[in-house]
Amino acid sequence: MQCLERSKFDYENDELICLWDVVDWWPDSFEVVEELLKIKNLIYISGNHDEWCRQWLTDGSMPQIWTTQWGDKTISSYLAHWGRKNKKHLDFFNSWLLYCIHKNRLFVHGGLDLRKDIEKQTRKELEWNRELYYNRNNDFSIEPYKEIYVGHTSTWNISKFPFERNKVWFLDQWGGWEGKLTIMDIDTKEYWQSDKVQNLYIGFNH
Repeated sequence: MQCLERSKFDYENDELICLWDVVDWWPDSFEVVEELLKIKNLIYISGNHDEWCRQWLTDGSMPQIWTTQWGDKTISSYLAHWGRKNKKHLDFFNSWLLYCIHKNRLFVHGGLDLRKDIEKQTRKELEWNRELYYNRNNDFSIEPYKEIYVGHTSTWNISKFPFERNKVWFLDQWGGWEGKLTIMDIDTKEYWQSDKVQNLYIGFNH
């Protein structure tokens, strides 16, 4: 809410491309999805945590890799509201994309295998791949894209702000932990951040 308010985001006219996991970590997963549903022009790129939540909403599956990475917080959030049988939210999760190409820019949650065309990437590669971050030699080309925007891999340890390297923008500022959530205008590169998220949930047992 702070990011949307501080950027003066217009729910009716602005477009939001959401890159990353919006569930787990903190106790308000249900409320986060409800707020996103109010945005008229929303493009959501599915993350690995979102996929786990989608599977749970679909068939109740709860893999340990999810529940031990704060998926239990999402389950509690949903059960405190409508429960698992929530068609509106499931339809929303099912509508999410694995990537988006917009104004010759690529938006993806995790990353990609640069040796393959985007259409040939697997869900796992698009949601989990960190090659764009760990390849710090700038010895790769992102053609045919003007820029690439990714989430998934926190860069809080090296930069408290979103930053660009080899025309790749890294926007995950560790909002699931002690960092901040960030929203950016991709045309002007102006950005706005929340307070440290942990300070918004004083007393919450992460």
